[in-house]
Amino acid sequence: MAPTHVLRCCQRGLAWIPVIFIALVVCWSYYAYVVELCIITIPSTGEKIVYLVLFHLSFIMFVWSYWKTIFTRPANPSKEFCLPKVEKEQYEKEERPENQQEILKRVASSLPLYTRTGAGAIRYCDRCQVIKPDRCHHCSACDMCVLKMDHHCPWVNNCVGFSNYKYFILFLAYSLLYCLFIAATVLQYFIKFWTLCRRKSAENCPQNELPDTHAKFHVLFLFFVAAMFCISILSLFSYHLWLVGKNRSTIEAFRAPVFRNGPDKNGFSLGFTKNIAQVFGDQKKYWLLPVFTSQGDGLTFPTRLVNVDPEQPTAIQHPDSSKSVEDDSVPQSPVSDSQNRLLGSDQHISDEILSIDPLKSDGTEVITVYMESES
Repeated sequence: MAPTHVLRCCQRGLAWIPVIFIALVVCWSYYAYVVELCIITIPSTGEKIVYLVLFHLSFIMFVWSYWKTIFTRPANPSKEFCLPKVEKEQYEKEERPENQQEILKRVASSLPLYTRTGAGAIRYCDRCQVIKPDRCHHCSACDMCVLKMDHHCPWVNNCVGFSNYKYFILFLAYSLLYCLFIAATVLQYFIKFWTLCRRKSAENCPQNELPDTHAKFHVLFLFFVAAMFCISILSLFSYHLWLVGKNRSTIEAFRAPVFRNGPDKNGFSLGFTKNIAQVFGDQKKYWLLPVFTSQGDGLTFPTRLVNVDPEQPTAIQHPDSSKSVEDDSVPQSPVSDSQNRLLGSDQHISDEILSIDPLKSDGTEVITVYMESES
């Protein structure tokens, strides 16, 4: 027991090495830019002031978003997704997977769930002992189920999910801006120092233009580091912007979520504008600030296509009648706040087609509603 605990503590300690490395690089870049470049190297006072003001603005936003990404705890499923005591005891006693699934189906009938496993079963985490909400996955590194999990990032030593995905996007954006600003403003002095080093023995060497001190090594190395990070961050930032526009997580991009009617990689896509709003919120004035403005609760998400089936509570309004066709096999559950927010006030149904298949051999009807959302 003790060796396992010690090993786990060592793993947690080692997991901070990438974060410490980034912190050291950022601290050195601050010293190299402010002291070695602006104070020692740049001769013009006006240029110094402009560079220092813009640098500190990008630096503050970068550090702020990075801090929020690291220290925002991942959101977990609420208690309503845990098995009640009686069902939990029955589930643990059952040895056959079929009987266990029947227990999970009874509990899940009152929960807003639209996704399933690849085999069509209820998504259940034996480790956390909870029914997984839509888009929720278990992170082995964090050892917990994370709402709308995107991935576990070693560079922030945290799981990126519903609670900090906006912070992660802003961290990529401001780190890219930070590196671009450094590379752009250092470039001219990089060229001068590089020329100075290559023409040191020449008679016309411009030694009087820049001081020949150790600052040149900081400036040269600063440009290389900024350019290297800029290239790597640009590809990652572009990829996540594409994911936000499609309303997908990294996991869903590699493995499409499975709904009751099969896999659908665009199942949660509501159109570009509403996809952006789900991550950054309705008020654009807060988009660039690392404060939480994401829509919903992380437990339920509006879907692009709603299929009515016997496993989900339904209420269908006929176009020519005030009476509704209801499924009484399961209790009705209200639409979640996150669904109301995106689908209620600012989104209307442009087309609704109700198709009723003929009676099957067992006397049941299959009713399907196709709803097209305005993008």
